[in-house]
Amino acid sequence: MSQRIKVTAVDDHRFAAWRADPDTRPKGGIVVLHAVYGLTDHIGDVCQQFADNGYAAIAPALYDRIKSDLVHPYTQDGVEAGRQSYTALGREGILADVEACEKVLRALGRVAISGFCTGGTWAWEAAGSLSFDASVNFYGSHVAARLDIRPNCPTIMHYGDSDVIVPMPDVERIRAAHPDVTVNVYPGGKHAFFNPAQANYDADAASLALQRSIAFLNERLASVP
Repeated sequence: MSQRIKVTAVDDHRFAAWRADPDTRPKGGIVVLHAVYGLTDHIGDVCQQFADNGYAAIAPALYDRIKSDLVHPYTQDGVEAGRQSYTALGREGILADVEACEKVLRALGRVAISGFCTGGTWAWEAAGSLSFDASVNFYGSHVAARLDIRPNCPTIMHYGDSDVIVPMPDVERIRAAHPDVTVNVYPGGKHAFFNPAQANYDADAASLALQRSIAFLNERLASVP
């Protein structure tokens, strides 16, 4: 199971994080960024899924810069509160926390960045600003508004074709602006289809997205000497 750890950023901010490690030597590492709700148990489960497939995973509690253990419920009120929380965070602080986790994992080899919803947006930002070796993006919510960003690493993205937060015209704009990025679309998939704690969970789409993500990581991280 994922464990809670503490990580310190370059500005001496100390924050909580989920960490999960494989039973055998890691094939690499991955930093996972949470959605608007904060560092939920689901994100700990995601870290464990990556660990079960051979990758050490760390997910930072980005909201610790506002208040320790700040997690919002899976409700519309929780979404609104989460948007306010993310808005209250500065870009510099978010990227500092992300980079701190990357540095912890770097001792294991190559490192990827991942994220969900607004966390996917910040994973997109991090892929364009920091030194990651791969990016796995789950329905990044504001990527279409940041098409000027160019990832510094190979990138795979997952969107549902019934996502009202990121409708298909936005997904097609991402594809057109970044033909080198692999964009997978899941028929019937809605926003947050990967999260079993939410109403839009789609087990088949989640399973396929994970399968594709691990194959991508195995090619981009594990196969590189």
